[in-house]
Amino acid sequence: MEERKWEELNMDILVNVLGRAGMESLLLDVPYVCKSWYKASREPQCWENLIFPTYIKSDDIMEEDSPDRAFAERLAVNYQENLSVTAFLKFIVNRSCGRTTIIKLPNYCTEEALEYVANECPRLKVLHVGAFNMSIEDIIPKFISKWKSLEMMRMGKLHMEEVLPQIGLHCNNFIWLSAPHTFIGKDEASAIVTSLPKLKYLDLHNASFEKETLVMILKGCKKLVHLDIRDCWGFHGVDAEMLELASHIPTFMYEGSIILPFYDKVNERTMFMV
Repeated sequence: MEERKWEELNMDILVNVLGRAGMESLLLDVPYVCKSWYKASREPQCWENLIFPTYIKSDDIMEEDSPDRAFAERLAVNYQENLSVTAFLKFIVNRSCGRTTIIKLPNYCTEEALEYVANECPRLKVLHVGAFNMSIEDIIPKFISKWKSLEMMRMGKLHMEEVLPQIGLHCNNFIWLSAPHTFIGKDEASAIVTSLPKLKYLDLHNASFEKETLVMILKGCKKLVHLDIRDCWGFHGVDAEMLELASHIPTFMYEGSIILPFYDKVNERTMFMV
């Protein structure tokens, strides 16, 4: 029996398969295979999950072995050497025709780019802000109302107490928050507890907070099924009280917490602003 060729697949099936290829392949490889693959690669369904590389421009990459370097260099060759982060983000988001549900922002995302995402991605469910986008974090709260379907968010380092109340107000299905490498004080913990009553998944690995702050979260977040506080700074180990308070959480990950020798002598917030 003669084998069926890939290019002869039903378009819906082909789109489903190619939509899993990843941004680099979907943009720079798939369209050049054949006409049917080119056509499929332009379908909005292929661009629902937008995982941008951490770096768009090769000049921004410090590590020689960065996995993003080859992609950035290919972009410069195929498009233009001075391709900006904002222009590239708009170009990719535009292909989804409003269907994007997942987006991981690249580093050095601009306010203009974020506003474009807010206006053009009304179905967004998952937002990964990125580690080096502190310049846009203070404007994120004004765009939250655009993403009423938002369920999951990975935040950067600041402005949690401004962002979370907006999520609580506008995003009724929000259940998952990731904020690693952040400082969690009483204000941040209060925002988590009061603004996110339906929260089920909380990832705070490598964050900085004291025992009292953790106790506040454990007492207030009654619906948690997953809590990750591995390798945190500010308290040494999990004691019997914490374990009792966390007994309702099926997955509680807490190994590796430490108190740094100089912890009490520094402003904790400044430790996470570099």
